[in-house]
Amino acid sequence: MTQKKLGILLTNIGTPDAPTPSAVRRYLKAFLSDRRVIALPPILWKPILYGIILRTRPKKSAELYQKIWTEEGSPLLFHTQDIAIKLQEKLSKKFNQDIPVTIGMNYSNPSIKSGLETLRAQGMNQLCVLPMYPQYSATSTASSIDAVCQTFKTWRAIPACRFIDHYADHPSYIQAISDAIRDHWKKNEKSYLLFSFHGIPQKYAEAGDPYADLCQLSARLIAENLKLNDKEWSVSFQSRLGPTKWLSPYTDHVLAALPKQNIKRIQVVCPGFAVDCLETLEEIAIRGKEQFLEAGGESFDYIPALNSSDAHIEMLATVIVSANARNDVSNLP
Repeated sequence: MTQKKLGILLTNIGTPDAPTPSAVRRYLKAFLSDRRVIALPPILWKPILYGIILRTRPKKSAELYQKIWTEEGSPLLFHTQDIAIKLQEKLSKKFNQDIPVTIGMNYSNPSIKSGLETLRAQGMNQLCVLPMYPQYSATSTASSIDAVCQTFKTWRAIPACRFIDHYADHPSYIQAISDAIRDHWKKNEKSYLLFSFHGIPQKYAEAGDPYADLCQLSARLIAENLKLNDKEWSVSFQSRLGPTKWLSPYTDHVLAALPKQNIKRIQVVCPGFAVDCLETLEEIAIRGKEQFLEAGGESFDYIPALNSSDAHIEMLATVIVSANARNDVSNLP
């Protein structure tokens, strides 16, 4: 009998290789060419993508990436890499066996294909795929699954697989986010809490994408864990693109409106982002703060993502172990 060898693949959306217009253009081209992300027929979408977006957006986006780029590179990439290293150490030590963990990005390097090839080279014959999107959406989670299946088309031997489609209501996830907020409160006076999630087009939700409901579920469970009443928190959606209607209310609109409702001290958390990235560090922590203060707000705090904290590693390990135990695809106890 072939010995079981479990491998873990962590996936995320990706990031440009550098904060330059050319690198951003390559990234946006891959991202916005995915039919999971943009559902318009190619005959309608390609003229917009190539004729307008890829001509104008890369320079503007590169300037935004430059604001959050570090000596280590893209925060999304180095945090995800750090998570993989720590998670491998955690799982291997916990079960006294080598459990390789690699990463793969939907639209950039290292790719999902390269991550799978790395695991195969280490003898993996059972696979657990964890898209690092706590709330499932076809625009994110399903794209990772698509890329994994596309790679398998070239393999003769397909490993036994477990796809973790979401962990939006997993007790360990709810507790980890809640504890991070409580830790913030120990250093900063508690104030109104805004949960900001990445948006998707409203028509995607109407077509059956469960993302909006999962976001609301996560926020409600976290608020309950924190013992907040309904007047102490709310949910909004950020990062919309184009003129079509997206999930609402929009975060930038909420930030402008709260001071007029005499809510002038707020804290913002983004539970849909496993690691900090452009959308949290620039759109919320920088631009969102400016919007709120210009609207009359007095205090704005962004509560960072879990990133590669010990609490995040422990939570991800718990999610992986519990998912594999239920489906009996690994040799974990």
